[in-house]
Amino acid sequence: MKYAAIAVLSALLALPGAAAAQLGGEPIIHDPSTIALSDGKYYTFGTGRGGLVSEDGWTWHSGGVRPGGGVAPDIIHIGDRYYVAYAVGGGGMNGGHASQIKVMWTHSLDPSSPAFGYHEVGVVAESNGIEDADAIDPAFLLADGRLWLSYGTYFGYIRMVELDPATGARRAGNQPVDIAIDMEATALLYRDGYYYLLGTHGTCCDGPNSSYNIRVGRSRSPTGPFVDHMGVPLLKGGGKLVVAGRGRRYGAGHFGLVDLGDGLEKFSMHYEADMDRSGRSVLAIEPLLWKDGWPVGGENLAAGTYEIESQRSGGALELAVDDTRIAFDARRSFFAPPNTPVSPIANQTLGEDQASWPSGPIKVDLGDYMIRPHQQWTVTPVAGAGGYFGAPYYSIVIAGTGRALAVSGDTVTTVPTFTDAPEQLWRIDQLTDGTYRITPKVTGQGPSRALIAVGASTPALAPFDPASVVGRWAFKRP
Repeated sequence: MKYAAIAVLSALLALPGAAAAQLGGEPIIHDPSTIALSDGKYYTFGTGRGGLVSEDGWTWHSGGVRPGGGVAPDIIHIGDRYYVAYAVGGGGMNGGHASQIKVMWTHSLDPSSPAFGYHEVGVVAESNGIEDADAIDPAFLLADGRLWLSYGTYFGYIRMVELDPATGARRAGNQPVDIAIDMEATALLYRDGYYYLLGTHGTCCDGPNSSYNIRVGRSRSPTGPFVDHMGVPLLKGGGKLVVAGRGRRYGAGHFGLVDLGDGLEKFSMHYEADMDRSGRSVLAIEPLLWKDGWPVGGENLAAGTYEIESQRSGGALELAVDDTRIAFDARRSFFAPPNTPVSPIANQTLGEDQASWPSGPIKVDLGDYMIRPHQQWTVTPVAGAGGYFGAPYYSIVIAGTGRALAVSGDTVTTVPTFTDAPEQLWRIDQLTDGTYRITPKVTGQGPSRALIAVGASTPALAPFDPASVVGRWAFKRP
């Protein structure tokens, strides 16, 4: 019954337009800040006084304390301080665009910590309601030892100011610089000598009728000029698409980078409406890819059946069993006259392939992909098993069976039946180049042992090396 339920879920999630499993718990939030790790827990704050907290980055609940209320906060961790910026007023609320952006700091985001307690820094940017700017939606960036803050909305310009990383206060004499128009909810990245300005285009705050989408431009200077991939300045409304709504989630906005190291980057945002959660605004965490020097939204692996291909050898992950030939007369095929009638030949069935398999554990290896059943893996998010930082734990089983990929000590094998045991659960994280890292749950949250290819034919567990292809895999539809 358990395996049947997994198969049904896999079939449903593999339908066109379906997306991978989303976060657990109650990830209800609007305008989430960049996620920060503090005292072993993850925190994000949204518009209003509330926020979310998680121990694993997958299951989120209400929690966290942030005084001041206001709109669209952001967090950055510098040294022993967590700086929090937020806007008070503006955004057209009550008909006005007069606003102030304030900064405060604390040594911990955990209210139960003795190091918890906010200290006011003061106002770092403001708008008077008449000028062509609205001081809301702040976003931090620390790059080359300098601290920057972008802010603004559709009312006028997006602006940039410089802050002091030692205090969080505005640099004396620093004046705001106009850097973009026609966006809000900005975010900043720095990579390979480029400053990236991400902003949300479209409409918000209207549930599934919101057209929010995240776009980006870049510059060699933190104060611009920022242009998109077509050379259109962001001061003229340009912006390359990073991510938009998908599946049953509408209106992607409020980007926040989370760099997990080892070539694994993710980003947080909210969807304006999750149709599976009554159209509420929800937190989402998805992989971040880089293509031709530009950030692109990735996605968690959707349930389905795949060939799992090693990027080292090109070999397919498979059961280490003897190959069963498909009945075929090659000579008759080669020498048949051209006008001989043709008809379809069936692929090898599971029953034909499975007849010679041992009944107990079966080792795995890498082989030439022959479209055989023992090379087809059904991958499914496991309900109730949790996950880790935006990705669920998955089962990986031979399609049409319960035979599951599992860890046995320091080796990888398969067991006859999937049982939800931790050694049968896997993290599958998309890396910045679009390939995937496969990590057993039993590794925990510390330094990871990942599935790697030793030579051309041997899968094994070893520490993941981001500079090597041996731990990178592609999931391809059969």
